[in-house]
Formats: sequence, C-alpha cells, structure tokens
Amino acid sequence: MLDGLTDSRVRALRRFIMTIGHTRRIRTWLLALCLVSLSVITGPLHGADVTTENAPYAVVLGSAQDGGLPQIGCTGPHCMAARANTNRRRLVASLLLVDPRTGKRWLIDATPDLPEQVELARAHPPTRRSTGPRPALFDGIFLTHAHTGHYTGLIHLGRPAYNAKNLPVFGSPRMCDFLRTNGPWDFMVDNRNIKLQTFKVKQTIILGEDLSITALPVPHRAEYTDTVGFLIRGPERALLYLPDIDKWELWERRIEEVIASVDMALLDGTFYAEGELPGRNMSKIPHPLIDETIRRFQELPADQRRKIVFTHLNHTNPAVDPDSTATARIISEGMAVAKDGQCFGL
Repeated sequence: MLDGLTDSRVRALRRFIMTIGHTRRIRTWLLALCLVSLSVITGPLHGADVTTENAPYAVVLGSAQDGGLPQIGCTGPHCMAARANTNRRRLVASLLLVDPRTGKRWLIDATPDLPEQVELARAHPPTRRSTGPRPALFDGIFLTHAHTGHYTGLIHLGRPAYNAKNLPVFGSPRMCDFLRTNGPWDFMVDNRNIKLQTFKVKQTIILGEDLSITALPVPHRAEYTDTVGFLIRGPERALLYLPDIDKWELWERRIEEVIASVDMALLDGTFYAEGELPGRNMSKIPHPLIDETIRRFQELPADQRRKIVFTHLNHTNPAVDPDSTATARIISEGMAVAKDGQCFGL
C-alpha cells in the first residue's frame, strides 16, 4: 500500500474509477495514473521513490504463489474473500522492468496468468512501436526456474495462441536445455516463437545505459532445473528479486549482506508461520517462513528492514489479507507485503 494512503481512500478511488471507466483498459490506466499522482502527494511506496521522471522502474505484475489467489477449487477464507472482492485477488508472482528512455520492457517469469499480466502491463507501454503481425510483447523474458508458476505461461506465446516471433527468453543453461528438450516447449523453439538466450549464473546482462540484470544462484527444489534470483541495478537504485529459496541459511551468501547492497528486496514470502498447512511440518517445506525471516532480521537497522517486501504468497498465507494480524505484524517490523501493480523506481 502507498505510505500515507489509507485502505478507505484506495477503495473510494477504485469505486470512482469503476463509475467512469467503461472498459478494463480504461480503468487500469486511470487507476495507475491516480495512484502515481497520489504517491507524489502522500509519499513514496515502501522502500522506493518512483517520482524520478523518465527513469527505469519495476512493476509487480503478480505477488501470489504458483496457483494464484484464489486458487483453483479452494474454499479457504482467503480464496473466498478474493472471489467476493476482486481487489483481494493476486496474480502469480512476476515482475516487469520498464526503461522509458528506450521504450523497452522485460518480464521476469512467464506465469499461468500471463494473458492478464500482459493487459496489466499496458499501463506501462513501450514508447517505441513494434512492427509485424505479432508485435513483441516484451523485449525479453527472464526465467527464475522451471516450477509451475514461473515458466508455464510461455505456452500462450505458441502457435495456437499469440504465435510470437523470436521473443528472447533468458535462462540458465539447465533452464534452456529443459525447454529445448521437452514438449511443448521444444516445438515453440523450433517454430521460432521463442529464442533461447543462455546466461551464466552471476553473469551481468546489460539492458540499457546504467541498467543491468544479474542472475544469482539460490538453493531451491531442483527437480528439473536450477533456480536463480535476479539483482537489478538501475541508474539510481538496485533491486533484489528473489521469490523462491529453500532457507536463508542454505544460501552461499548472507542475505543480510545482499540486502545491504540494494535499495529494495522482494523476497520469498510463500508461507507465514508453522501450522499454516494442517498436518504438514512447515520446517520441512523448502521456503523460509515469513515468521522466520522477521525473527532473523529483527536486529537489522530500521533502514535495512524497510527495504524488505514479501512476494510469492501462498493462498493459505494470512498476509494476503491486508487487514490481518499477520500483515499488521509485518508492517510493525518495518517490512511490507507486495501488491499487484506496485512500482519501484530504479
């Protein structure tokens, strides 16, 4: 949520926009414009100042775990609330990078919600025009790993759907090999819907002037591929995007040192605490619980904790509810929960 902007003001703003916006696209544009205007008036987003004109920025296109919110067949309270109130919905975790200086955009992770996220991204259009019958939706897609919520949206780029032409897809050697040797992805490669671009872990790829992305290897379930997070550096700020990791103590890097080197950190917040999944030992699940992360970071200075924003929330996570005690605790610790559509200046 925008600092200084109350939930009641956001709801009032949405109701106003719904009365005057006759299409989803118009409503999206109006909401984006109004929220940016209000952010200038009431203060910046958590951990970021997005008011620098024409500077690159990142947009949260989704903040839920692989199944989204509501999740299919789910009758839990968070799913039911999301069905009753679409403002409670969360798309699957994804990040958009935008460089207004060059009119280029890059996507991090192609989720099952890709069609809806393409529409959400229209509020951040490229300033240059693509040509041809199938203009490029993005200038490239960077993949973190081959779990359901992070790459299966590529299917929408194939011949039966958008039929993209040579859209660059960046992945680790194992990720690219997986796509190249398994259907239906191999057909998309052969049909030149996607063009695989292999990066080495810890390799920095230059996206533009003073704008780069670096893949950081992290420990996570490796049934098919390895997993990376991304370090994004802009002209003024750096952002860490790390939606999946087994446990902080299993990483070769100290997460505290990485946080100290960036201005914003979107971190794995899949589950909140022990007991969230009945009958499951949460300590055995390969994600750091938000409760664990809060306790680990309690001794960090306030300016460091303010950088932390949790994303990739499971549908069972109480932090998906902005009015929950879990969310209140996160905020009281100086941290935040990501919101779909949230922007971070780079």
